[in-house]
Amino acid sequence: MSCDPPATKWACEYCTFENWPSSLKCTMCRGSKPLLGEDIYRLCDESPPLSLIAGSGGPNLASGPSQEDTSRSGSNGKWKCRACTYLNWPRASQCTECQTPKPATVTGTNLHEHLQPLRIGQLSDTETLTTASGGPLHITTSPSADKNNLKDAENDLRGRIVEKAVIARQQTIKWMCTVCTYENWPKATKCIMCSTLCANINAAASTAKNNAASFFRGQAVSSGSILPSPEREMSLLNSARGGGSQVALIDDSSAVKSWPNSRRLERNQASSDMPTPANSPNNCEYERRLKQIRQRMREADWNWLNACLGVVDGDPNPVEAYLSSGGDPARQLTPNEVTLLNRPSAFDSGHTLVHLAIRFHREDMLATLLSQIEGSGSGVKRVPSYVAPDLAADIRRHMASTLRQRKGSFPCHFVTELTTFALPAEVEDLPPPVQEQLFEELLDKDAQQQLESEPPVLNWSLEVTVRLGSRLYALWNRSAGDCLLDSAMQATWGVFDRDNTLRRALAESLHQGGHVFYPRWKEYEASQAQLLEFSLEEGQWEEDWAGLLSLASQPGSSLEQLHVFALAHILRRPIIVYGVKYVKSFRGEAIGYARFEGVYLPLLWEQSFCVRSPLALGYTRGHFSALVPMEPYSRLEGSSSGGANNLGPDELQVTFLPLMDRDRKLLPVHFLMQAELGREESILRQWLDVCVTEGGVLVAQQRLHKRPLLVAQMVEEWLNHYRRLAQMTNAPFTRPVPVQDYSSDGGDTDDE
Repeated sequence: MSCDPPATKWACEYCTFENWPSSLKCTMCRGSKPLLGEDIYRLCDESPPLSLIAGSGGPNLASGPSQEDTSRSGSNGKWKCRACTYLNWPRASQCTECQTPKPATVTGTNLHEHLQPLRIGQLSDTETLTTASGGPLHITTSPSADKNNLKDAENDLRGRIVEKAVIARQQTIKWMCTVCTYENWPKATKCIMCSTLCANINAAASTAKNNAASFFRGQAVSSGSILPSPEREMSLLNSARGGGSQVALIDDSSAVKSWPNSRRLERNQASSDMPTPANSPNNCEYERRLKQIRQRMREADWNWLNACLGVVDGDPNPVEAYLSSGGDPARQLTPNEVTLLNRPSAFDSGHTLVHLAIRFHREDMLATLLSQIEGSGSGVKRVPSYVAPDLAADIRRHMASTLRQRKGSFPCHFVTELTTFALPAEVEDLPPPVQEQLFEELLDKDAQQQLESEPPVLNWSLEVTVRLGSRLYALWNRSAGDCLLDSAMQATWGVFDRDNTLRRALAESLHQGGHVFYPRWKEYEASQAQLLEFSLEEGQWEEDWAGLLSLASQPGSSLEQLHVFALAHILRRPIIVYGVKYVKSFRGEAIGYARFEGVYLPLLWEQSFCVRSPLALGYTRGHFSALVPMEPYSRLEGSSSGGANNLGPDELQVTFLPLMDRDRKLLPVHFLMQAELGREESILRQWLDVCVTEGGVLVAQQRLHKRPLLVAQMVEEWLNHYRRLAQMTNAPFTRPVPVQDYSSDGGDTDDE
């Protein structure tokens, strides 16, 4: 009785699991059994080396039919393709699916015909090395060389085993994104984090794989060996790749495919040498996509797309060009347009210009867009601060630097630099069509019409407007709850209070100086309530006061009379409000009494601390507008008119603001104490430079000073736009200047 030696297990070269010798594949990772230590001359044994037929469908070299042959003959005599395992009919000379030639049948009677002594270091003349890009690693022979079939099958089998090892290696190597350095799986065509395509990596990988395949196949021939072992082939691959770099061996068209898909592999080899994009299956698909993109670009409305880009980039010129050409401000972006813009962080499907202006805080463009939407007026507004936004920002910063807070018992904010904005006299030099367009784009025609309609509260005296040249113009203002502060900034510096500088100063002055404002406010409101025959308790007064303080500190909230009174102290000058007496509904019916009209004096300051030149504001239905004059044309001629003989070197001219209404009644003076009532005219003369015209109209003098440098630059840049339009009308081939009937943006609410 003899004891057989224990069977030696073989270790998997991928997961190192020890398998039984009879196992063709690894039990854990299904990897093929290696060819190490196998003797191919031992072909007459009862148990042939299983590594030669490990999952490849190669020829059975055993003497007599094996179990696999028996299974084939059991299936109606069909033979299994060694490439795709498809069962073919016996008479088929090649596989029906992948066109692989039918393998020669090796039996015990013709085994000697397939055995050939192996020569080391040379190749037959009929053998050629396949070097097609991305092709399988095997050596093809001439069909007439039947005696070399066994060698061909062995080489073909080894090549496939090596290729499976390479593919298994490929499926475990991740590729690193060149933008965000995120490591992605090999099958990912773009980065999961930043969506960057892996075109360059795939192209480099394809080149590396082709070079590596040619390299180790050449090494196999030159070294004199039949075919290197899998370990040697992997080492050759690593050396060809330059030391195992993190380049995934992925061919763009045919590399990442399992062996059963070899039919598609062979079919795509014909086009593998064509320069195709890394993320495209073939050149035809790439050209088709490129044609689609070009077609979309030709059909795209670039006027509309440039307007969208202009809103995001803060450039108003494309937006104005789009609106001037009749573009719809409520138009929405489509998915194709979002793709063309190629900025997913800025644009989304369904967004309009208004959405983009709100998202990127383009308040100047937002006002223009809202004025175009149906129901809120029409027309493009081109105020100086919109034409020169950088200069306007510098002016706002400079104005903020002039704010100070008074020390002592009355901690109120005040400005240290005083200025008054007026329209430049150069406007009269422009042609009438250009002047008309300028006024359409600058003024609030709706507010101007309401203030001048019957009964007029503005420009009602021809003596003041014509003879004294003191006509007032209502500037267009943003339709927000900050319109009072915006109009005050426009009347002084010609810009909007976009940074909420005045609102912060107003809120802090009322909170910190409330003990000074509150008594005068309460007494004035009590006297007004007494005229209406009602009274309030102390708790109600405190509740109303707290509500006024809350409104002052909330940007966008509508303001009341107290805020105008406090604003006169911050600006250190009187404020004259020309407003409608009644608030009307959309039907024209009077629904309430508007109490804003009148004069607001900085009564809590010393008279020597304030200036006597007032500001003029207009109030319509819930909306404030800045009322500014036009500089007298005499400034351009270097002369001065009557009433301006005592002007300083910095002053230009004097504008006369009526202190009476059209019925020759004195405008109300707000927030007077009980002891001050009845002598309003004398109080006005104490705080203002008051004079009487020949027609008996009591007027206040508003002195126009030389513009600050930043304001002068902003106005000059704004005028240059209309000067260019005037040059178009004077050209040899005159082109008519487009004049549109733009109306200002209406009011906000009835409670401001």
